[in-house]
Amino acid sequence: MAKPKAAPEIGPFEGFSKSTVAFFRELARNNNRTWFERRREDYDRHVLEPARSFVVALGDRLKPLVPNIAAVPRVDKSIFRIHKDTRFSLDPTPYKTNLGIYFWETGRPRLETTGFYVHLEPPDLMLGAGMYVIPKTLLEPFRRAVVAPKSGRELTKILDAVRARPGWEIGGEHYKRIPAGYDASHPNAALLRHTGLWIGREGPIPEEFFSARFLDYCVDAFVPLIPLNRWLAALRQRAD
Repeated sequence: MAKPKAAPEIGPFEGFSKSTVAFFRELARNNNRTWFERRREDYDRHVLEPARSFVVALGDRLKPLVPNIAAVPRVDKSIFRIHKDTRFSLDPTPYKTNLGIYFWETGRPRLETTGFYVHLEPPDLMLGAGMYVIPKTLLEPFRRAVVAPKSGRELTKILDAVRARPGWEIGGEHYKRIPAGYDASHPNAALLRHTGLWIGREGPIPEEFFSARFLDYCVDAFVPLIPLNRWLAALRQRAD
């Protein structure tokens, strides 16, 4: 009987490497199983190994700020899998050409709660927070909270602070029209078209990405985004 495969040893995070970026650049030009299998060792060494270390290290840094944060250094947990689901896609290429890493707040399935996201897709890096997709059961409570006097003002203050920071944008808008039953002239009416609410910043890969300073870079970026996550978490608690 075969022994279970030992969990990989996770060392200190010292930054991603130029080889991490090169792997995804080359994958974008050679997105096929033959190429990937020949370079699986490169993927393990230059992508998964530093990603696991990063998840552990940044999780430790976020924990004092967000005590219920989950940082699980495994594929399909904090590290998004590289294989695409092509069953319903017109794009037959089998692999994602990006590295996605997510730190989520516990209490719900990881993609149904708030969190912090790091996304590498050469030549750019994106950081974000919030809730990418608001669960259907939470969508109506979200809309009511958006237009309610107290919670609506709180959200406006949070988002105005984000708009004042260069490079950050608010995302999640989906519908073209305001849902029936709501006042289209309300100051927060535009948010009623959202099916998600997140804050993101995308730009060229910074030099910090290649050293342990990337931890400070991410913490500095995420701290101002915590109020949005708290607002959404409070919404969930009221809805429950």
